[in-house]
Amino acid sequence: MRVGILTGGGDAAGLNAAIRAVGRSALRHGDEVVGVVNGWAGLLGGAEVVILDEQSFSGMLREGGTALGSSRTNPLAVEGGIARVQSSLAELEIDALVAIGGDDTLSVAAALAEAGTRVVGLPKTVDFDLAVTEYCIGFDSAVAIVCEALDRLHTTAASHHRVMVCEVMGRDTGWLAVMGGLAGGADLVLIPEFPLSLDEVIARLDARQASGKSYSIVVIAEGAAVEGLDISPSDSATDAFGHMALSSKAVGDRLAQAIKARTGHDTRATVLGHVQRGGSPVASDRIWPTRLGVAAFDALAEGKGGSCAVVADGTVQLVPLGDVVAEQKRVPRELYAIVDRVN
Repeated sequence: MRVGILTGGGDAAGLNAAIRAVGRSALRHGDEVVGVVNGWAGLLGGAEVVILDEQSFSGMLREGGTALGSSRTNPLAVEGGIARVQSSLAELEIDALVAIGGDDTLSVAAALAEAGTRVVGLPKTVDFDLAVTEYCIGFDSAVAIVCEALDRLHTTAASHHRVMVCEVMGRDTGWLAVMGGLAGGADLVLIPEFPLSLDEVIARLDARQASGKSYSIVVIAEGAAVEGLDISPSDSATDAFGHMALSSKAVGDRLAQAIKARTGHDTRATVLGHVQRGGSPVASDRIWPTRLGVAAFDALAEGKGGSCAVVADGTVQLVPLGDVVAEQKRVPRELYAIVDRVN
């Protein structure tokens, strides 16, 4: 069997661990391994691939990013895109494919499976918004980065009696903001699921000041809406999946400016941006991708295409690809409420 591997969407710590697990499992099984370069873009037009051997995976476990490159190319937005991908796979003599990515990448994989290609997915997203799975590659490492950033912001906020606003990733859901905020002791967290008004934000900060607390840490997800705050994007351009670059909203900076204007508090904004994706993976983003990668290869070897290896009930399981992208997993109110109870 000739096995292809690709990574799509944003990079994340732990991708290389998954690539390594799939590749080495295939080699041990006596199969060939082909790395598709730059995600789905590598299977549209002139196919771009690299042959992966045992040496290719040496030292890969601890490395961040993806050794195969990535892109946000969407075959579903290209006329005859799925057929073109299948044609490339046939030309490359790739019998089975492992697609590693978030809802966009896995939506394409699901369409490919419906068209008859043997494909298995692996869940990767720092937004942690894929359904069914209890784990997504890269999320734990991103939470650790947010936590460390908040630890550092606490010391400077306390020293200068400031309000520090930290903007983190989270287009439609606030998992990273909530979990990073809980781990880092944020005083207020703003997320897309439960919008707050600017008046509510100001009232909470004033209440902290009145209680004798001289500084505050505010975490805001990049996709959060704040009633009363103008966060119209400066650039309305979208990618191939229809997503706007949220950096153009500059929600962290705009919130900090509004807080300073309304309260007079010395307020600063920090945008973590792509720092959240970079660096070496934490232990869980090495262990779970390895387990999921092995399961993905085993599924292909057993002819179980159209599935995704996920973590459910603390174990690795296979579920239909369509189930993983059927809906977004959103932060439950009871979890969000814990932020207010403990900070």
